[in-house]
Amino acid sequence: MSRRRLSDDERFLWKGVTRSIAPLRKASKLEPDEAVPEAPPTPKPRAKSVAAKPAPSNAAPIRPAKPAAPPLVTLGRKTKKRIARGRDTIDGRLDLHGMTQAEAHGALFGFLRARQARGGKVVLIITGKGARGGDDGGGRGVLKRMVPLWLGLPEFRGLVIGFESAAIGHGGEGALYVSLRKMTRD
Repeated sequence: MSRRRLSDDERFLWKGVTRSIAPLRKASKLEPDEAVPEAPPTPKPRAKSVAAKPAPSNAAPIRPAKPAAPPLVTLGRKTKKRIARGRDTIDGRLDLHGMTQAEAHGALFGFLRARQARGGKVVLIITGKGARGGDDGGGRGVLKRMVPLWLGLPEFRGLVIGFESAAIGHGGEGALYVSLRKMTRD
């Protein structure tokens, strides 16, 4: 397959795009560019400026960056042991057996939101263990693989602090303890 050459307009546009991004590493040599005039260097802000200059009218408004979703953490050995022995209560159980991925995803999200709204701290999510003898890629144990991935998604980060596999008495590898965040009031 042969590559086509860029037209003059496309080359002009491409050089404008490449000038607007910062390289990961410094380039050893830059090609001289006669087609695109260089933009004037922007002045560095001074630390002792008395009055702030108004922004140019053609500048886009600056939006604050979205706060990154907090990372997931494990429950901890002591907490898991207290739950397994019944000293700490489980605030709810959700059994996903027999559900499709779409049904399970919706049920999981709704369940976690409802439990968080009621002030729940730890819930038990039962996914099932899947095929005996390991995962053969034949579609068995799909929810066991997918639920931890879903819990790591940004839409679940506002609900979930972390998760860990459950104790044998609560389902072992076929279930998860999920620790919920406190609901924030805005």
